[in-house]
Amino acid sequence: MLSLEEVCKRIQSADAEVMHRVWKIWDNKCIPLRSLDWLQETLVRIAGVQRTTRPSVERKLTIVMAADNGVIAEGVSQSDYHVTTQVVENMLHRRATIALMSEKAGSDFLVADMGMKEKVEGVLNLSRMRGTDNIACGPAMSRETAAAAIEAGANLALEKAAEGYRLLSTGEMGIGNTTSSSAVLAVLSGRRAADVTGRGAGLSGEGLERKIRTIEKAIALNQPNSKDAIDVLSKVGGLDIAGLTGVFLGAAAAGVPVVIDGFIASVAALLAKQLAPAALDGMIASHCSKEPGAVLALNMLGLKPVIYGNFHLGEGSGAVLLFSMLDQVFHLYEELPSFEEGKIETYIPLK
Repeated sequence: MLSLEEVCKRIQSADAEVMHRVWKIWDNKCIPLRSLDWLQETLVRIAGVQRTTRPSVERKLTIVMAADNGVIAEGVSQSDYHVTTQVVENMLHRRATIALMSEKAGSDFLVADMGMKEKVEGVLNLSRMRGTDNIACGPAMSRETAAAAIEAGANLALEKAAEGYRLLSTGEMGIGNTTSSSAVLAVLSGRRAADVTGRGAGLSGEGLERKIRTIEKAIALNQPNSKDAIDVLSKVGGLDIAGLTGVFLGAAAAGVPVVIDGFIASVAALLAKQLAPAALDGMIASHCSKEPGAVLALNMLGLKPVIYGNFHLGEGSGAVLLFSMLDQVFHLYEELPSFEEGKIETYIPLK
């Protein structure tokens, strides 16, 4: 097990020389210059992170972090922790959304218990506590627990990279996690809770107002330091967010890119960026979710997603949708002829 400090020390920026060479290869392919824009740019970044002009995303894995949030005691969700348990069980029996989508995409997934109220047989156990405490009454967890959860996620990513996975994606499952994510984003951005908080899996207007008031109360009570990612995470965050933060860091340390799923994963990405700015190079935004804070979180990361579908399902579903698009552009990079081979006059950049 590497410590958080050791993981962060291993993280390097993407290789600029490799990216330059890959752009030159693209610009000699038999298509209009930069005509696939986002997809070409994403392949270039993946090449820079993997530090090779022959990048690969052949083996893909979605890591689903499952955890429960004590803040549901405030009535901020229409469900309770039993739903977390049931959905995770469905994942294991390949009856959940992420399982079926991964099967269709030809990718793998795993579920890690980062802090579920109830244990589920067959789930990878990385739990540090059985659900967070209620942030409206005090910190979600201790600083030590938050750091340990990040380290657990980071070491899991490193382990999977060592097994040969060349692309990871982030998923989560946990009732109440849009509340903790909105609280974290409100602190990191300095925005009002009302500006970054949505209905989650489904709240009435009254329920949304209660959720906003709960977040405001939690921030006022716990006074998290926006410049200290672990302080924010421990005071108003969640264990699934902590695990995902670790995945971004561990993958970056291993030179493996990570697809960001939705709102919760975007918030975790912000925390990872604060802990190790170079980790941002390997982050790929898949979609912009329906949650109000989603656009803000992605803007703070400086990332533009390719899918705008108003999704708010979670589990890593949006990230897996991106896999087939990435497979297509990687196939083109390998198989498209050059202008000379395709007997087409070379395109020249317009000035």
